[in-house]
Amino acid sequence: MLAGQPIDLTNCDREPIHIPGSIQPHGCLLACDHAMRQVLHHSANAAAMLKLDGAPVGRFLAEVIGGEASHALGNALSVALTGTVPQPATLFGVEINGRMLDVTAHRFDERTIIEFEPATPLPGPVLGMARTVIGRLRAAETPERLIQQAALLLQAQLGYDRVMVYELGPDGAGKVVAEAKRDCHESFRGQYFPASDIPRQARALYLRNPIRVIGDVSFAPVPILPGAQDRPLDLSYAHLRSVSPIHCEYLRNMGVAASMSVSIILDGALWGLIACHHYAPRVLSMAERAAAEMVGEFFSMQLDTLRRRRARNAEIVARRALDDLMVDASRSDDAADTLRSRLPQLAELIAAEGVGLWFDGEWTPLGNAPGRDLVGPLLRLAQDSPDGQVFHTDRLMDHLPDAPALTAQIAGVLIVPLSQRPRDFLFYFRPEAVRTLDWGGDPNKTYETGPLGDRLTPRKSFAIWKETVRDRSHPWSEADLSFAEALRISVVEVLLFNSEVLADERTRAAVRQRVLNQELNHRVKNILAIIRSLVSQRPAQGETLDSYVETLRGRIQALAYAHDQAGRDDSGGLLRTLVQAELAPYSGDLSRIGVEGPEIALDARAFSVMALVLHELATNAVKYGALAQASGRLSITWHLDDAGNCRIVWRETGVPDLVAPQRTGFGSSLVNEAVPYDLGGESGLDWRPDGVEARFTLPARFVRLAPAAAAAPRTEEPPPPEPTPAHALDGRRVMLVEDQILIAMSLEADLTDYGLVVTGIAPDSATAFEMIRRDPPELAVLDVNLRNEDSFGVAAALQDLGVPFVFATGYGGDFEPPPRFGAVPVVDKPYHISDVLSGLRQA
Repeated sequence: MLAGQPIDLTNCDREPIHIPGSIQPHGCLLACDHAMRQVLHHSANAAAMLKLDGAPVGRFLAEVIGGEASHALGNALSVALTGTVPQPATLFGVEINGRMLDVTAHRFDERTIIEFEPATPLPGPVLGMARTVIGRLRAAETPERLIQQAALLLQAQLGYDRVMVYELGPDGAGKVVAEAKRDCHESFRGQYFPASDIPRQARALYLRNPIRVIGDVSFAPVPILPGAQDRPLDLSYAHLRSVSPIHCEYLRNMGVAASMSVSIILDGALWGLIACHHYAPRVLSMAERAAAEMVGEFFSMQLDTLRRRRARNAEIVARRALDDLMVDASRSDDAADTLRSRLPQLAELIAAEGVGLWFDGEWTPLGNAPGRDLVGPLLRLAQDSPDGQVFHTDRLMDHLPDAPALTAQIAGVLIVPLSQRPRDFLFYFRPEAVRTLDWGGDPNKTYETGPLGDRLTPRKSFAIWKETVRDRSHPWSEADLSFAEALRISVVEVLLFNSEVLADERTRAAVRQRVLNQELNHRVKNILAIIRSLVSQRPAQGETLDSYVETLRGRIQALAYAHDQAGRDDSGGLLRTLVQAELAPYSGDLSRIGVEGPEIALDARAFSVMALVLHELATNAVKYGALAQASGRLSITWHLDDAGNCRIVWRETGVPDLVAPQRTGFGSSLVNEAVPYDLGGESGLDWRPDGVEARFTLPARFVRLAPAAAAAPRTEEPPPPEPTPAHALDGRRVMLVEDQILIAMSLEADLTDYGLVVTGIAPDSATAFEMIRRDPPELAVLDVNLRNEDSFGVAAALQDLGVPFVFATGYGGDFEPPPRFGAVPVVDKPYHISDVLSGLRQA
């Protein structure tokens, strides 16, 4: 073996055990060409066992074993399945040169290899035994029960002193998970054996050839003699293949004299071995080996079936819980919030001590999960993992050696990517699980040179050697990984669905926003046009500037009221509400005013038009008409005609010596022309001797009969004009918080006219706080909306100082202040100085 090479831990891994150049002595071997015509190699004992005169090399096979045997073996090989893995053909009880032999043959590496062993007297009962064992194993309902039953049944049927089921771990180390033995022997159950006990090339051979028998560990190898061909003969699939001297020494050190191993292969990987030990030489017949191989194949398939069934059942339970979560997430407008709120349920799906969600740059931990300050290395690890693949480790420090604070808390992590790009992740965490492993002897190789030359000597003591394992968590199982993948797929599907829904919703919202913007733009332009026309009207002859300004303010206030009413409900408002609002400031003696008519609702367009018209009529009635005379009376009536049109009559009486004006002013023009022009209706204005009568017909498309429930809606009635302010406000220092400078300057001028002192104008909260700190005011007017903020913080500061204030807002009656400010007066925009003064008095 590897003469002249240094002794190191990989010597065993480099031993060419598939071409040992020898066989075990309980049989003999011939190697022929692929066509099985001529013998090319033979074991040194072949001539004796086959009763030949002289060496068989170079002779025809039919000459060596007889034509009948050669023909039968050729037929058996022709029907054996070939494929990529050599399939043996076996013949029991074949007479060769007067001796009864069992024969097996297989083709590999352009050779036909034929093995001969003494015949089994009665192979039938042996194969019947295999069927019995398989039937008992089929009844096992759990993997654990199957494993233990296999050890018990094989030990009873084959007669070995000890039968163990040996499971290989991810690191290559094995653990004895089941055992059946004679009572006189110590137990190896639960003990671990290092990966070096089964070298790498030995594991490869266990996959190729699922059964391995050593009849006597102290056997003398029988060499294979080459003929003209000097190429080594590959015995990977031969049962008689000789055994590594190191392995034989290993078994002798354990006290084992004979052994058999049956491979447990799941999904093409070596899961473990059924290892049989006997403490005296024991050679299994070819029939017994065939039976053991059959049992091993069935055991592997049944173990795989039971494991898959368990995983499937666990997955069904978990998937039900996952489906409930995903249904909730798919119905939610915000899947991220759903995942965060359902983190406790997600934590229950996979056994872990902690869980963390990284989504949209936000970290949400639960249980034993690292804090936000430690999550950086984990994110880098997740982002460096292959896209779309679940990552797991039970020893995090191997991947993050530079994050001791993190690995001190977390030993194992399972990372589930939640998006197609490495951006969002779900983390499952397991802490360190300190374990004490019972090894079958010291698992560390020594460098002592043994009696076999330059080889490592196998350990001689198999007394329990304990090792404490740290910095590892409990490993993640196949079921954990399978469900993590199912979780990843489900969440990604939901997020993709939500993304599509959100994209559709964004498109629809963009369309709605565009329509709203267009409608808002249209309405604002109309309002500005109306205000421009109001402002462009010249004062009446002899009218003072103050009177003109007051008239203009009243008209704009009426327009603002109508716009406010229409803005709450795009359908406009009630006619009665509008009439009462316009007359409220002048209705001190209600006996002089009569209002009668059904509950008629006007749409937004008609409501705005009639607000201006009724405001003009009410203003003129107060200045010149019925409400300016002690004897005057005012009657407003309306009804729906047969065509559904609304007919309105404004009639004033008790006005002596009324004379029609010589010139038509803006107010008269508005009353006469607004309804016909804007609504396509009719209007008329008669100057009767005892008072004005105005008649209007609003087309049916602008009106409707309101339901009874709408008869008394919440209305916003402008307060009566403020009389001359009381001296209580004279000289008071007031602060204005308003982000529109023109509005602020206008209000400042009005307040100054009424004797108040404006200490300053603040466009935002920061400026307001500084003004309060530097020069606290006695009163304040606070605009609610200040650019990108509100003024509630300033209000709280003023309230804490005991400074009275009022809110100003364009929201009208829809404004609802926080409960703390429920008693604070509210002034609607556009400002009317009387409203502001009244509010400041109430504050």
